[in-house]
Amino acid sequence: MSRPMLLVFLLLILIITSQFEWRQQLVSDVESNQSLSQTQKHNRISKREEAVKEKIILSQEKSIQRLNELVRNLREQLSECRSNNGSANSSLSNLTESIIELERQQFLED
Repeated sequence: MSRPMLLVFLLLILIITSQFEWRQQLVSDVESNQSLSQTQKHNRISKREEAVKEKIILSQEKSIQRLNELVRNLREQLSECRSNNGSANSSLSNLTESIIELERQQFLED
């Protein structure tokens, strides 16, 4: 009886130790899967952040282009106003000169 008991005891020890090894492997597999999933989540989040940043940059570039167009239009309008103002001033000065000339002539006639 002692031999079969010893064999059963050894068999139980073997089973118990093998289960501990399996559990350790399972735990390490689960931990590696968790770290992998966390890495994947981090990669997804960073890709999303990059996509959002790109969208923001693109919208800012569009806004800058619109502002540049507005500035160009305003400069054109300003130059038109200056030219109109210059022609009005020259017309006014011509008119003033004509009035002065007429007054001189009237003064000389008197």
